[in-house]
Amino acid sequence: MRRLMLALLTGAYLCLALIVSLFLWRMGATPAVGVSAFVGALGLCFAFHGLVAQAFVAAGLRGEIDTVREAHAILLDQIEKVDARVTDLVETVAADSQRRSDELSTEVHQLEDLIQSMNDRLEHQLSHQVAAASARHAIPGRERAPHASHMLEIVQDALAENRVDLYLQPIVNLPQRRTVFYESFSRLRDESGRVMMPAEYLAVAEPEGLMTTIDNLLLFRCVQIVRRLAKQDRKVGIFCNISLASLGDESFFPQFLEFMQANKDLAGAVIFELGQASFDRRGPVEARHMSRLAGLGFSFSLDKVNDLDLDFQDLARADVRYIKVGAQMMLDQLEEQDGKLVIASLPDLNAADFAALTRRYGIEVVVEKVESEKQIVDILDLDIGYGQGNLFGEPRAIRDAVLAEAEPPVDFMRGAMRRRASGW
Repeated sequence: MRRLMLALLTGAYLCLALIVSLFLWRMGATPAVGVSAFVGALGLCFAFHGLVAQAFVAAGLRGEIDTVREAHAILLDQIEKVDARVTDLVETVAADSQRRSDELSTEVHQLEDLIQSMNDRLEHQLSHQVAAASARHAIPGRERAPHASHMLEIVQDALAENRVDLYLQPIVNLPQRRTVFYESFSRLRDESGRVMMPAEYLAVAEPEGLMTTIDNLLLFRCVQIVRRLAKQDRKVGIFCNISLASLGDESFFPQFLEFMQANKDLAGAVIFELGQASFDRRGPVEARHMSRLAGLGFSFSLDKVNDLDLDFQDLARADVRYIKVGAQMMLDQLEEQDGKLVIASLPDLNAADFAALTRRYGIEVVVEKVESEKQIVDILDLDIGYGQGNLFGEPRAIRDAVLAEAEPPVDFMRGAMRRRASGW
């Protein structure tokens, strides 16, 4: 089509140039003038054609540019819409993930509460059984309850055969989350290899005086582990649980104190831990023994804290340097009064000043049972220095190779069992 139009235009231009030259020739111009007029007119027509064609090309190009700009604007608009949708999707996924994390955390807490409740019921039941067994044992011809007697045999056998495992859980500083301490736990295994939780064996171990043996073994291993870590230039400490029975045992404690005297260079690395209820029940004998350990440079930690309205002066006098508070328990204590965040049991104190208050008495707060990042966000606002919980690391059993290095002498357990047996 374009070629046909170009041919027709060329013919029109020739005709127009001939008309001009014929007009001049009829007016009396010479043939040379006519030819010149023909060439000039033809050239003028083609020049005009070129200008018009260029104008059309420029107009078309501008139209195409405008079309590209419109397409680009449409593309940008679509990209913005896609970006908005992706942002909404990310926010939805994050919100859903947070919701699921909170639900999982809630379920974990519910499971923990259920397990704790079951342990408490089991411990309560075993306590009654042991009490009944003790009453029957005091009457000639009567024997212990079969279940309590069987559990006692399992515990004695586990101690005699040294089926006592050491578990360590990290305690980190906040907010850096660098491991600075470990808490040690002892777990007994029956002959089938099943790990027994403390609620199962404490009810029979404590009345029979076996806790001193367990505490002694745990302490021996903690000391060896601390020395092993020191050789690796790892400056960390270990929280070592000690029972009120061990602190009050006049026959056991002198040996215990002698061992600590021989290892008093570890005073800054071994922290003895007992529960708040046990601390409140301590008598003159236990207080005196705690003072003798403090005289060697050792300090104490209070765990299972369920009342934050503490006598900090009394704690400082007893050389308590750490208190452990459950993360959820701490957060549940927070409430807003008169536009400020306070602790329910200490309404006259800003929540953010609680850690500063304990530090005035040389006591650091450790939040334990930390399970989620959401808990940490709220805890960091309270200026608490240390955290412990599955979020930072679950309790793990010490490897057999390491545990073998921390084993007591061969006759340690059997000797301890013989010493306890002599008092039965």
